[in-house]
Amino acid sequence: MVNSSPAVAAHAEGEEIEVLESTDVLPVAPVDQWKSLFDKYDPENSGFISTERFRDLLVDYGSELDPQKLEVLLALADGNADGKICYQDFVNLVSSADELEMSNKRSNSFRRAILQGSRQLRNSALREEVGLGLSRRLIRHVAYETLPREVDRKWYFDSYTYCPPPWFMLVITIAELNRWVLQVSSPYFLKGPLPYHPQLRAQAWRYLSYIFMHAGIEHLGLNMAMQLLVGVPLEMVHGALRIGLVYMCGVLAGSLAVSVTDMTAPVVGSSGGVYALVSAHLANVVMNWSGMKCQFKLFRMAMALVCMSVEFGRAVWLRFYPPAFPPCPNTSFVAHLGGVAVGLTLGVVVLQNYEQRLQEQSLFWIFFSVYTIFILCGIFWNIFAYNLLDVKLPPPP
Repeated sequence: MVNSSPAVAAHAEGEEIEVLESTDVLPVAPVDQWKSLFDKYDPENSGFISTERFRDLLVDYGSELDPQKLEVLLALADGNADGKICYQDFVNLVSSADELEMSNKRSNSFRRAILQGSRQLRNSALREEVGLGLSRRLIRHVAYETLPREVDRKWYFDSYTYCPPPWFMLVITIAELNRWVLQVSSPYFLKGPLPYHPQLRAQAWRYLSYIFMHAGIEHLGLNMAMQLLVGVPLEMVHGALRIGLVYMCGVLAGSLAVSVTDMTAPVVGSSGGVYALVSAHLANVVMNWSGMKCQFKLFRMAMALVCMSVEFGRAVWLRFYPPAFPPCPNTSFVAHLGGVAVGLTLGVVVLQNYEQRLQEQSLFWIFFSVYTIFILCGIFWNIFAYNLLDVKLPPPP
């Protein structure tokens, strides 16, 4: 059995780059065959094998690999601090470019890990890194807050550069600070172009624009706190596209859920999008509880749930208790529930694997299809149901 190390795996930078960028590394065995071999060494079907079993697999079947690639894989087994190898990491290295395209982020990060030797592969944990500046400590903190696997944390820590910054959540938050933040007791708060009102449901932009108007400073403050404390770290890891997708899906699901279940009520506030992000993150933490190494995670989860409960309870109270000022009906709380539903389904899948492409995840397409069907049903409901059910609506603002 070959005994190798990261330093041996790359005698020089140029030689190492040639090894990692080679695309002719698996001329015989297809990905399915390697998956069956991996499963053979993973009888528990956990998706991981120990480094000892991984080395046995390479020794038994490594003759089908390029010798230099085999040497790099053995170096990975020698230096892996977690004691286990994920199948996705394995297949990213051994598959040919035609069968599975390796992402540039992971390829470059692994290249640096090999070149830097023990710093990336031999350290027991990323949190033991010393001499880091404030920005790098922040990146490390975000990695432990959002990623359950140490190997992903190391890759993220090595590759994140604040370019682009988490602009989506910052732009949304700044846009919500506007002069339309009014109390619901004002009889004129629905006269603007932003909030959703059942009499104005034909104005399609209102199903999204309602997030820029809140029912008072306390409503705005709670939503801003949650989307900054949860949304910004998530966007730093998953990017604006994924976080924007979850957030806007929660926003649209929230307003449509109100139009279906609470047909006479208007909607304001960004709670649909905020609750989609927060519930997806909390579900991801629960599902990967043993792997999440963030400090005080139980306390932080409890605080997040308390904040969500307080904001939701306030919304329920505002819906039913205060007397309405005609023509100013009380706002609905159902948008919160629509956001939670999106977060616990589509959101969890989007945040589950931060590097696997969404189009490669079958579960993503299942939930996205269900979400699309709900949107279409909501549209048809708004077109036909109000007249068929003869719903008595409040007068337009």
